[in-house]
Amino acid sequence: MRRLLLMLTAVALLSSCTSLWPGGAKQRQGVSSSLVDFLYPRGEEPPTQAAAIPHLALPVKVGLAFVPSRDLTTPGLSEAHKNELLGKVKAAFTGRQFIREITIIPDAYLRSRNGFETVDQVARLYGFDVIALVSYDQVVHSEDTKASLLYWTIVGAYFIKGSKNDVQTFVDAAVFDVKTRKLLFRAPGLDRIEATSTLINNPEETRKSREKSFDSALADMTKNLDTEVETFRERIKTDKSVTVTQSAGAQRGGGGAIDAAPLVLLGALLLLAKRTRHREGAASKAWGTIRTAGSRPAR
Repeated sequence: MRRLLLMLTAVALLSSCTSLWPGGAKQRQGVSSSLVDFLYPRGEEPPTQAAAIPHLALPVKVGLAFVPSRDLTTPGLSEAHKNELLGKVKAAFTGRQFIREITIIPDAYLRSRNGFETVDQVARLYGFDVIALVSYDQVVHSEDTKASLLYWTIVGAYFIKGSKNDVQTFVDAAVFDVKTRKLLFRAPGLDRIEATSTLINNPEETRKSREKSFDSALADMTKNLDTEVETFRERIKTDKSVTVTQSAGAQRGGGGAIDAAPLVLLGALLLLAKRTRHREGAASKAWGTIRTAGSRPAR
């Protein structure tokens, strides 16, 4: 009887020993930011499709920001990492003829208050016409595999990969016209990572998996966003849900503002060439007069 009790106690200790370690046993963690909760914190009704027709004067200025999270310490998504990810999205669309400028907005500027009133204030501050708000949802499932039974040897906690992490990340970019507050288009991004690690390295490996999953999801979103932009440009040609005009000084066909520097340089070169030809003509005329005078017989 005594041996049986000792065996049952040993099994119970083995089954629960990993829970004494950080990252051990079975856990579920999640972080998210809600676009709807941010824009309509008091349950307001979004504007109807027929309420107002957005007008875009190309090329447009675009604001780009993450939707603030209720959790100020988002694992795997620090402020530096957010700026890095948004910088990649900005680089993918910089130079497009229909975009004049893309400005990355720190989500701290949007965190003070919720609602479109905050978006309007930031838009006036930065002077953008359209804003792309990126929301996210990430869930991490951590559990121990059968190999985790060797963790009780202590040495196994350092060398046996008995911990499994499943990271699932969803991001979504919603592009709004600031003036009418209407959704123009949206693009999602998805990623999933499965990885194993030792018990000791599990917290660090989980952090790396979180960061990597955000990177991959944002890359997928950027690719889908590019497709949605082209679809949007073709759609508004037929359904007239958005009116588009060319800003003053912009190139025809949707280009950016004309750079005056090449025109000034060209004008200077033409003026210099004209003056050079004038001087050469005057010199040639003077030389002809001298030759004519020299060829006359002396009296």
